[in-house]
Amino acid sequence: MVGILTITPNPAVDVSTSVDRIVPVAKLRGIGQRRDPGGGGINVARVIKRLGGNATALYAAGGLTGDLLHQLLDKEDVESLTFPIAGETRQDFFVSEISTGQPYRFILPGPPLAESEWQKCLSMLAALEPFPRFVVASGSLPAGVPADFYARVARIVKQRGAKMILDTSGQALVAAVAEGVELVKPNLREMRELVGRGSSDAAEWEAAARTLVRAGKAAMVALTMGHLGAALVTSDRVLRAKPLDITPLGAVGAGDSFLGALVYGLASGSGLEHCFRQAVAAGAAALLNPGTELCRPDDVKRLAEQVILSTAI
Repeated sequence: MVGILTITPNPAVDVSTSVDRIVPVAKLRGIGQRRDPGGGGINVARVIKRLGGNATALYAAGGLTGDLLHQLLDKEDVESLTFPIAGETRQDFFVSEISTGQPYRFILPGPPLAESEWQKCLSMLAALEPFPRFVVASGSLPAGVPADFYARVARIVKQRGAKMILDTSGQALVAAVAEGVELVKPNLREMRELVGRGSSDAAEWEAAARTLVRAGKAAMVALTMGHLGAALVTSDRVLRAKPLDITPLGAVGAGDSFLGALVYGLASGSGLEHCFRQAVAAGAAALLNPGTELCRPDDVKRLAEQVILSTAI
């Protein structure tokens, strides 16, 4: 088994621009524009490639936007493995308001997938030879895809002796964790969905993550908690990191950058502390860039030196 595969059933082309001020009715002329590949698993693959690794992105592709998405990934030297769909791949829009510095995010629904289309994705995964060591299932599910889709992915991954990494939300998250995964990366909202309760205290969130690990639902939980920092919880310890002091320029891609750096470290055989430090730095680095540019390696390296870790048993 070799390599890393990411799965993105609901990818996008992300279009970003800036305007002086957002007001109703008036024609708002953008200042500059960029188009980036988007969607959870696709962003994870982009980060892994950027940091020096290799990952294949398996995703749905339809219409002219699907062709553009493939071209954009080719430009970043990320290998694509696509399954065709009848609908047009979606676009998302990100607008930065220059006068206030506020980012605005417009997320469009993806095209619904027919049963034959999402089943094709599972068939392609099951037939892969050689099978990847790590499979990263990330992002939302479009209409038509059952809530247990990622749970079905997890079943295939376990049958093939590989490791499943999960980053999603809602019933898709609950169903896949019930199946059991190697690592899950929830934020606080998603953690609340998993455990059915909330807290304002980092220690209580970490305790909830430990419960998932002890129940055999995940070997590791990478918990991102915003102003409370982040934690990596395993069966025998908790690594904690405080949030870094940065001035955000964007609002997109922090979680995907965090996960991409973490998976790259794990696949490279690095120790947990190094993996976690790089992940925290990558998540912060993504916020230094507009649109879905994600993290830059130089920023990750610089910020990693500022990450302060603590450990609890």
